[in-house]
Amino acid sequence: MVATWTQGQATPAATFDTLNPATSEVIGTFPVFGEAEVGQAVDRARQAASWWAGLSWKDRQTRLMAWKSYITRYIGRLAELVHTETGKPLGDAQLEIMLAIVHIDWAARHARKVLGPRRVRSGLVAINQASTLEYQPLGVVGVIGPWNYPVFTPVGSIAYALAAGNAVVFKPSEFTPAVGGWLVSSFAEVVPEQPVLQLVTGGGQTGDFLARSAVNKIAFTGSAATARKVMAACAQNLTPMVAECGGKDAFIIGSDADLDAAADAAAWGALSNAGQTCIGVERVYVVENVYHTFLDKLSERVSQLRPGEDREADYGPMTMPSQIDVVEKHIADALARGGRSVVGGIASIRRPFIGPVVLADVPEESRAVTDETFGPTITVAKVADLDEGVRLANDSRYGLGGTIFSGNKKAAMAAARALHSGMTAINAVVAFASVPALPFGGSGDSGFGRIHGADGLREFARPKAITRQRMKPMVNLTSFSRTDQDMKKILSLVTILQIGRASCRERV
Repeated sequence: MVATWTQGQATPAATFDTLNPATSEVIGTFPVFGEAEVGQAVDRARQAASWWAGLSWKDRQTRLMAWKSYITRYIGRLAELVHTETGKPLGDAQLEIMLAIVHIDWAARHARKVLGPRRVRSGLVAINQASTLEYQPLGVVGVIGPWNYPVFTPVGSIAYALAAGNAVVFKPSEFTPAVGGWLVSSFAEVVPEQPVLQLVTGGGQTGDFLARSAVNKIAFTGSAATARKVMAACAQNLTPMVAECGGKDAFIIGSDADLDAAADAAAWGALSNAGQTCIGVERVYVVENVYHTFLDKLSERVSQLRPGEDREADYGPMTMPSQIDVVEKHIADALARGGRSVVGGIASIRRPFIGPVVLADVPEESRAVTDETFGPTITVAKVADLDEGVRLANDSRYGLGGTIFSGNKKAAMAAARALHSGMTAINAVVAFASVPALPFGGSGDSGFGRIHGADGLREFARPKAITRQRMKPMVNLTSFSRTDQDMKKILSLVTILQIGRASCRERV
């Protein structure tokens, strides 16, 4: 498979290969877009954005729904491509695409309600004004996507940006350009009139060119270290940015939790996609009186799992070879600091695969606890109660997702609210990602801004406030003909109103 680019654009001279991570087989050859080619793509997107924004809400919705239908119709083909390019099992690829489809549907159906013009109260001082709030498209949005979820994650920005009326220039990861090309080509099938969604391929430098280009916003997914570089590039033009970075998500288990369900959820959260999930489970904190029971159940569940290239494998290879070194260092550091291996260990690393690894009693200062591992490993620690679990979970520079397992609804909700994370799931794992109405994002080294939901739509629009005088004011305060008597009248009115309201609140 060879990448395609818009007709009329200069063909980049340099190319790169994308490989099957399980076999190192070449999947396709793709162009490396330089500064000039990226700039051309953004220029074309600027013209396309004018046409796209000029469509009615209904027309854009119709086209986005057609894109959703196209992806749904050919979900098998796309899943095979995701499987080949990332190594993840076919079922996991299908699940990822299904979630993306749900988000396209939600963004298309809700854009007008969230972003369309609406009246707001003007207040007594401005009672003669009719006030309107609406959200207008930014213009061109640059999306820099990741390799671990090459459909679901970028679509969380692309679909919402398109629904808000923007054109998009998409740079997929250099590890998954074929998937990115498929998404762009599929959109062109249903929206052939203008290059509303375009593809630029290449490595980090291509992403840097996109961040420094004339785009109106960058949506980035990747590591915190790379996010800082992208932010520095965006700063050249004061280009705003939304960043979804890594996590070190905690899974906290109360003494009254369903331990079988908790073990199953923790195993999936930690090991699915070979642990290469930003909202994956990396740390587990278990209340001490159920600690050993849970650890036994988790170990039994995890020991049954196997990585591989075949269709019966539970998860696939490490997509990015350099991440294997990180995983190895984290395991070694945890063991050197006194942690113990319950399942697997250093011997679990058989490149490009890593078998399941469960580490217990790992000191909190270990890199396996403090840094994002992004591999099929999990640490399990004992805590006195949910409060201590929350305290240890919050003692992190990351704040993306989290999980609480407890049979006490009140206690679980309190713990979920206390976690310093953008999202928390109770008695399930990563459930928030499947709810398109909920915003997705974190804080600290996990990034800033939000995708998904109403907040995700507003992320790709600018608020526009409009007032229209519908009758002459009783007192014209914005005129040089204003008199002292005019000011006395308005001051008296404001004083009566505000003191009266304060008195009412005090009585209540």
